[in-house]
This record gives sequence, structure tokens and C-alpha cells, in this order.
Amino acid sequence: MVKTHPRGPLASGRVRKKPRAAPASAAALSRRQLERKLAVSVGAAARAARLRAGLTQADVADRVGIASEVYGRLERGKMMPSVPTLFRLCLALQLSADASLGLALAAAAGAGLWEEDSTDKDDLPEMRRLLRAVRRLPRPQLKLMSLVASAILPTRR
Repeated sequence: MVKTHPRGPLASGRVRKKPRAAPASAAALSRRQLERKLAVSVGAAARAARLRAGLTQADVADRVGIASEVYGRLERGKMMPSVPTLFRLCLALQLSADASLGLALAAAAGAGLWEEDSTDKDDLPEMRRLLRAVRRLPRPQLKLMSLVASAILPTRR
């Protein structure tokens, strides 16, 4: 028997519970951390370029076409601009996109952007490649790999 309910028919009168939100994955946390660092990098580059040009935040905001409050948050690293806004920002401040995103600094150091700071080392390409290779090993070789790893890794206390 189907009972009627103000929100529609419910079988046997049971109330459906809302599904719980899944906990944030390590990849999602790592992405948020990267986005925060990127926002700080864009903000710092914008501020340095604005000061070099002798402009106020309101001047730059007018040139870019955003509110001065929004530009202030952007400069403090509290938000990321959209791609079109970043483009206009780079034009207004005569700033290269590489410099604003921190790519010029990373390339000069010969490293990937923020990889060294990553708290989730499983996301690094080298680690993923190693894990794929280890998963394909037969059991005896896997045991041997485990012994080698335990011999070279420092002991935890």
C-alpha cells in the first residue's frame, strides 16, 4: 500500500534521509591548497606591479573593470580572478601571465609549480609511476621490494 504525503507518495510511510556529504578527498584538499597558493602568487605579483607603476588599487580596478573591493581581495590573495579578468589585469599592469601565476619563478628554479610543497606526495607523477609499476609485480618480487624499502627507509619512533 502506498501512503500519500504532502511531498509525494512514500512507500510504507518511511521517511528518506538525506545522504551524507562525502568527506573531502586528499586530492580535493591538495587542489584547494594549490588554489590558495596560486591566489597568493597572483595577488603578490599584482601588488608589486601596481606599486612599480605608481597606481592605487582603485586605479587598477577601474582599468580592469572590477570593483575596488574585489581588486583588494584579489591583491590580498583571498580570491582568484577569472581567466578574462586575469587577462585584463595583466594588460593593465603590463605584467606577464607567467610572472603573475608564479610560472617564471618555478621555471627559473627548474621545478614544477608547488610540487615541492605538496603534502600529498602520492599526487606527484613520479610516485604514481612507481605505484603502477609496483602493482604489476608478482608476489615474490613484491616481497623483495618490501624488504628493500624497509631497509632503506628510516625507522619510525
